[in-house]
Amino acid sequence: MATGHADPRRRERILAAALDLIAEEGVAGVSHRKIAARAGVPLGSMTYHFTGIDELLLEAFTGYADHVVGVFEQHLAGATTPEEAREAVTDLVHTLSGGPRRDLILVQELYTLAARREPYRALCARWMRRSRALLEAHFPPDTARHLDALIEGLTLHRALDDDPPERSVTREAVERVTAAP
Repeated sequence: MATGHADPRRRERILAAALDLIAEEGVAGVSHRKIAARAGVPLGSMTYHFTGIDELLLEAFTGYADHVVGVFEQHLAGATTPEEAREAVTDLVHTLSGGPRRDLILVQELYTLAARREPYRALCARWMRRSRALLEAHFPPDTARHLDALIEGLTLHRALDDDPPERSVTREAVERVTAAP
């Protein structure tokens, strides 16, 4: 295995391994040793790339949040009318709720950290601002805020429901939130 400078993807492998382990064992089950083993890197490279486990976890979750914002961008980018934006939001909820269970777990682990620790709360606040900004390209700010919460709630409920509601139910909820007063 190459050393830190000769292996430009090592840092990314470490971050990916951290997220995989969090999804499997929760944040409490993560350690430098486990992450290094999963990433296939020497244990010493952990301290070369990160000052500690908090820096590593925060960077891993930041990358994950960037990924989810990218999913928002992909769904909303093509919408040019309010009707297309509503359809894009409906698609987004179904894409997120139908995604890998890993994603659901990562979001919940991040929220748990955010409930207890400021750096993660700040990360979640930045993530929400970015999501709302994408929604505000199509809806007024207050509507975008409500819609962002609806997306999150519907995604969670659909992902955990043994018999998730049909698309028409999601679409109706999006229409209700985005209807003009």
